[in-house]
Amino acid sequence: MPYVPHTPDEVREMLDVIGAGSIEELFAEIPEDLRPKSFDLPEGLSEMDVLMRLEAMAARNATDKASFLGAGFYDHYIPATVDALTMRGEFYTAYTPYQPEASQGTLQAIFEYQTAVCRLMGMDCSNASVYDGGTALYEALMMAVRKTKRRKVVVSEALNPIYRVMLDSYTSNLNLEFVSVPHKDGMTDIEGIKAAIDKETAAVMVQNPNFFGSVNDFTELFKTAAEQKAVSIISSYPVLQTLLKTPGEMGADIAVAEGQSLGMPLSFGGPYLGIMTCTKKMVRQMPGRIVGRTKDTEDRTGYVLTLQAREQHIRRQKATSNICSNQSLCALRALAHICSLGEQGLRRAARLSIERAHQLADRLTAIEGVEMLTKGAFGNEFAVTLPVPAFDLIGNMLEKGFVPGFPLGRYYEGLENGLLLACTEKTTEEQIGVFVEMMKGALK
Repeated sequence: MPYVPHTPDEVREMLDVIGAGSIEELFAEIPEDLRPKSFDLPEGLSEMDVLMRLEAMAARNATDKASFLGAGFYDHYIPATVDALTMRGEFYTAYTPYQPEASQGTLQAIFEYQTAVCRLMGMDCSNASVYDGGTALYEALMMAVRKTKRRKVVVSEALNPIYRVMLDSYTSNLNLEFVSVPHKDGMTDIEGIKAAIDKETAAVMVQNPNFFGSVNDFTELFKTAAEQKAVSIISSYPVLQTLLKTPGEMGADIAVAEGQSLGMPLSFGGPYLGIMTCTKKMVRQMPGRIVGRTKDTEDRTGYVLTLQAREQHIRRQKATSNICSNQSLCALRALAHICSLGEQGLRRAARLSIERAHQLADRLTAIEGVEMLTKGAFGNEFAVTLPVPAFDLIGNMLEKGFVPGFPLGRYYEGLENGLLLACTEKTTEEQIGVFVEMMKGALK
């Protein structure tokens, strides 16, 4: 029998109290065509049958394939200490820390996370995190709109297209003007972005490395934005920040990132981690919660939620965002990952990832018909053009035990033969060698 918590008499009593004749009457405000067509669900299964069903489904996962797929999400090695620490009950089941006297451990962990990501990104302030990289980018945009009271947004087409789709969706009912600056063969058109900035611009949004893997220095671009009093927003790849010029060094106002590469498995797309950092002058526009360190009446160190006038429980409808939580466990995983590897470990992971990508690029472009799409500097990811449609190649290579990359034609018209490939420190030279030989055969 299904578990139903309320008896028919209890349901009737609740309906009488609220003055409804039936449960169906509760849905009267919902147009008929938007209501569920049926709740005719299949019969429930026993615990044993459910477990067997799930195990059979899990067995279909392609865990044995060597993957060169990136596009914003990367298969980095996760030290065993990350699981060992974050799966402890006191962290795994921690409640929202609105009562600091009962939440010092959680609050301290969030404070340490904020400190770590500020240092990684070279920025002044961080919040306790938001849901994912795309959400962080949207919230950064809203910060800029509130700060400048402007409506024009200049966006590089080399920004992750998944994020750009999210921006379109999140802002569909807002009066914003988006100016999209096309990429140039996978390169961010910095001069084109500069030309689009004017006194009506609220924000400039770029990515480093960009979606095609190209590495840029946006210092001069951000200076141009500052001259027009526009807010500079950059989306970054956390692991590579140990080697690249940081957003802070470039002069960004807001720096966000997808934190998945810091201790989170790919796991079918989540749960992930939205990293948000900014300069001190922008901190009062930052959404979500921020943990601060203070002293109590006995001069003991303590941790509290600070600047709470931005949040719903204080400001209600005037809150800076509808984000009222954070990815606390994922943020803890990121902190554990950063601390486990340390500065040298993070640098080594970044360096190995870049080295493997350059090895792969050199060997792939030696194949007849394969050419680099981007001609400039790149990190651990790069784009090539193929003599065949990328979708066709992917289907062929999957059968051979490889996930060869991301088909650029999915989001970029005219790049149907474009393929985006990524490497991490987990990519071995042996995998690269076998993959290249398989590619040669598939492209004949």
